[in-house]
Amino acid sequence: MGITNPFKDQTLSLTKRLLPWTLYTLLPIALIRLYLYPLPFPPSSESELPHSTRVTIISHSSQSASTPPSSEKVKTYETPCDYFDGKWIHDKRGPLYNGTTCGTIKEAQNCITHGRPDSDYLYWRWKPRECSLPRFEPNTFLQLIKNKHVAFVGDSMARNQLESLLCMLATASTPDLVYRNGEDNKFRRWHFPLYNVSISLYWSPFLVQGVEKSNSGPNHNKLYLDHVDERWGGDMDQMDLIVLSIGHWFLHPAVYYEGGSVLGCHYCPDLNHTEIGFYDVLRKALRTTLNSIIDRRKGKGNGIDVIVTTFSPAHFEGEWDKAGACPKTKPYINEEKQLEGMDADMRKIEIEEVEDAKAKANKFGGIRVEALDVTKLALLRPDGHPGPFMYPFPFANGLQERVQNDCVHWCLPGPIDTWNEIFLEMMKKWEQHPRTGE
Repeated sequence: MGITNPFKDQTLSLTKRLLPWTLYTLLPIALIRLYLYPLPFPPSSESELPHSTRVTIISHSSQSASTPPSSEKVKTYETPCDYFDGKWIHDKRGPLYNGTTCGTIKEAQNCITHGRPDSDYLYWRWKPRECSLPRFEPNTFLQLIKNKHVAFVGDSMARNQLESLLCMLATASTPDLVYRNGEDNKFRRWHFPLYNVSISLYWSPFLVQGVEKSNSGPNHNKLYLDHVDERWGGDMDQMDLIVLSIGHWFLHPAVYYEGGSVLGCHYCPDLNHTEIGFYDVLRKALRTTLNSIIDRRKGKGNGIDVIVTTFSPAHFEGEWDKAGACPKTKPYINEEKQLEGMDADMRKIEIEEVEDAKAKANKFGGIRVEALDVTKLALLRPDGHPGPFMYPFPFANGLQERVQNDCVHWCLPGPIDTWNEIFLEMMKKWEQHPRTGE
């Protein structure tokens, strides 16, 4: 016979009597804890969402339940913000600078000092549909381009964007003008000594080699579509980031050359050349430019970034050379203006060429090509041009019968400052995702 435990039956009996009382005690405590500290729920309002929506998916393998958590595969998918789709909203803060505190504004775009009487055009902010566009941070921008050379290359819109950028950066650090040359200072360079940053302007309205029309020569431009303009191309090895901007000069009369012979012309009734318009020519010029950058910089090791600022629409009401004006004082709203016609066609060509160049650049690594797609948001700002205030106080002696208007370029400060706010967000994204091949 085995020896029995004298305490076994007593222990079981006691456990049976105490178990219900234990459950009755713990249940109210659990309910009180849940009431005071409810379980968190994911954010549901738009204001709680970050600049990009982040979705995390945890996929479990088919191994046994004893597999440690570290073996779970975590994949993160980001839906980036589309900064180019949105609307203009009123903003009481206004711009970072004004026409009297920035010394780099071209006179014809200095609307404040030229006496523009209204100021509402300064108090609008671009609001992307799916996120917010942060206010420009000059120190952040300078830090991202520290020890680099940024080159703006193209027509007067490239200069307009560059001067906007310089004015915003100057609110944090004063640049030194270290080089100037050419008529109307078409070639200039500034240096920010605190960051060892150089920002240059290269006048090249076609990007490819060209001869501009003049008062003493033929009344048409000459473009050589298979050769990049060496006035800037010769310095390409010294550049870390290139911002390209072309478009409006392709509307002028021109004769085009390719492969050593005349390809055709645009608006040349007095010449025995085939009229081919300017759309395909714009495409060829941009393709030659982007291919030249890729071919010259591939395999160099230090890489290069290229941004193409898309076509910025004009807002003339009437013919530009027949007293056409841009009198509106507020942005277009609520689908009031659609992107169509030449503006849409110019943008489409530039976007397509950027995508083709991006695919080519990805094969080599170290080269990034992106579009700064401002066409749609620029279209909605007919109020942002100098108009008659391209001249100082044009109505000081009363209303004039005929006053030339500038409805192409942008007042500084003005809507074009937004171009550079988006530019900064693009660079922030690049900082998080280094170039392939580096």
